[in-house]
Amino acid sequence: MKQKRLPNALGLRLTRQALRVLKERGIFAHSPVSLVHQHLAKRYVVRGLESGGAVGDLGRYVTFTTEDGRPIEWLHPVEAIGVNGLHAVIVAPVLVRVEMLRKGRTYELLITQHRPGATNDGKRPPLETRLLFRGIHGRLDLDLSGNDNDKAGTVLPTFYSRAGEEVRMPKRFRPVVRAIVGAVHCNGCFHCHYVRPPQKKEDRSCAAESVTA
Repeated sequence: MKQKRLPNALGLRLTRQALRVLKERGIFAHSPVSLVHQHLAKRYVVRGLESGGAVGDLGRYVTFTTEDGRPIEWLHPVEAIGVNGLHAVIVAPVLVRVEMLRKGRTYELLITQHRPGATNDGKRPPLETRLLFRGIHGRLDLDLSGNDNDKAGTVLPTFYSRAGEEVRMPKRFRPVVRAIVGAVHCNGCFHCHYVRPPQKKEDRSCAAESVTA
């Protein structure tokens, strides 16, 4: 039986016109995540692509975090031909995807968690998708591509419910949302805004010592 793909697994639902405009403006953000099998480790993991950028009044970006909102390590970076495209490949047992679309000073935000589902028959597990936050028509009255560009990456848009009440995003995801706000204002983007290189073994041991000290 063919598995049903949840809409949130594919990312923000954009109209054909919006997708066409993004393509014409040269912004490529790959939001779908996929379930892949690691043969040596004998397990399923989730694969995603950090990607996107901005051109003038338009920006779209996709990045990933750990479950608690911390920067996640990439598998490897991607030196793509052109800008506002692929930046890095991320593979992990659990991924939290953060996607943002900006038009002018209006923002759309989607935060979802993805992991392999349970299976008892040895078959390929389903990809479980959980909605963590959805911000619609958020507003940030700053010109982050112009006079207020020094604040890019440090501020958050405000999102409201249909009744006009402010909707607060989970505190653990505020750092990544600040980072992605900067990313959707990054004209000609060619670098990662949140995922990071793998730590060296000595860096990991030093970090562990500092925690236990």
